[in-house]
Amino acid sequence: MPTRLPAARRRRQLLEVALKVFAEQGFYVTSMSDIAEAAGVTKPVLYQHFTSKRELYGQLLTEVGNQIQDAITKAVATAQSPREQVEQGFAAYFQFVDSHRDAFQLFYASGSWRDAEFSAITHEVENTLAEQVAGLIEIEGLSAEGRRLLGHGIVGMIEGASTHWLSSNAKTDPAELTRQLADLAWRGLRGVRPETH
Repeated sequence: MPTRLPAARRRRQLLEVALKVFAEQGFYVTSMSDIAEAAGVTKPVLYQHFTSKRELYGQLLTEVGNQIQDAITKAVATAQSPREQVEQGFAAYFQFVDSHRDAFQLFYASGSWRDAEFSAITHEVENTLAEQVAGLIEIEGLSAEGRRLLGHGIVGMIEGASTHWLSSNAKTDPAELTRQLADLAWRGLRGVRPETH
């Protein structure tokens, strides 16, 4: 018999369990029965909180996206210079990945990009992060669109590095990864020269 929890605590528990199951199996393979079993509840209890697997997965993607954005926004807000903003933003990102591996797996490596509704959620987060990065780029003569393109390039770089880091089980120190990639991004940006016509 499942332990009876207040509705808010039960919902939170179900989200945490679903995050782990989805991260391990992916959206398409996972069933609501799998999640209910892992949570130690019946399927009717699960459906009391989430009307469908899609709703549950979408809720998780939104939560994870908000957590990533919040972590980076708070880190960048305390920086004293553009270089420090880049470093602290990278540090917050890699610390999040290291501390919330299931969340990162769900958000970037679960194959949800194949679904228009789910990919829209991840793209919104990527766009927000790219805009944050673009706001840190100060290159004379570079257009706003040029800064956005570079912002997306940098976001793609750290996502790609993180995906490889986790999938390869590399024993990489997040602080060292932060230092190396922040240095790569900063030095690379210093070398950008806008086209002159």
